[in-house]
Amino acid sequence: MATALSDLFNRKLVIVTGKGGVGKTTVTAAIARAGAAAGKRVLCLEIVAHADTPSQLTHALGGPAPKEEPVRVAERIDVVLLTPTMGHRRFLQDTLPLKMLADAAMKSQGLRKFLMAAPGFSDMGVMYRALDLMHREKWDLMVLDSPATGHALALAQIPELLLRTIPKGPIGRVAREGLDTLTNPAITTAVVVTAPETLPVTEALELAKGLERYRVPVSGIVVNRVPNDPFSGDERAALRGIVSREKGVLGGRELNRIERSEAALQLLLERGNRRVVQLPEREATGPALALEISGKL
Repeated sequence: MATALSDLFNRKLVIVTGKGGVGKTTVTAAIARAGAAAGKRVLCLEIVAHADTPSQLTHALGGPAPKEEPVRVAERIDVVLLTPTMGHRRFLQDTLPLKMLADAAMKSQGLRKFLMAAPGFSDMGVMYRALDLMHREKWDLMVLDSPATGHALALAQIPELLLRTIPKGPIGRVAREGLDTLTNPAITTAVVVTAPETLPVTEALELAKGLERYRVPVSGIVVNRVPNDPFSGDERAALRGIVSREKGVLGGRELNRIERSEAALQLLLERGNRRVVQLPEREATGPALALEISGKL
């Protein structure tokens, strides 16, 4: 896994994505902590619809709750909320001749509703804010906790969508920069997080292919919470025979879970040509879990 991390740490932007509930926020926090331990200045980014949305990164990293401006939560680790509204505000501030005009424009309810409702403009605000933070050159590594599968693919499509619809002017310029950033393997890579079950693994493979279809580089797939297998092959065969004959055998449910996990991992090996990283189950939770995982990466 050290090789995988060295690859990640050579990038400026690491996008962590996957199906909801598989632990991608914990993996985001773990990558951030590992990066900080390697001497990187890290910014964790969390995409939310509004600034008052409860933060998942707070639970995973600890420290003060993130805001729309970066907040220090640990040594060499800052966090920030990416909201469409802040991205729209920064875009207008950079585009309009006076900052006061941008502030006045953002106070218009009509304009704000349009920016949130127009196809692609909400995601454009998120993308612009990420680029805005990248321009500061204050951080060596930016780790983005991306929303679940569908939104991640939507973000990957936004630059090309904007270039098709508004190819010129300030929005066209932002779209081109966003496209260049997302598709440059020297700058950006994605990590897909999944659970050791067949359906989540299938979705993870489809997500990885979808990202690559839009030329977003994918470093690998992280399989989170892989159950420990204490059985030898002979022991498992014997236990499987007992479980199939008797109902309610102690350990039967766990054996089923282990075998489902193995089947899912085998599917990854058969259908994927990407690096696969397995993270075993751990008893820790919250910041302790992210710290423990980061020490194993």
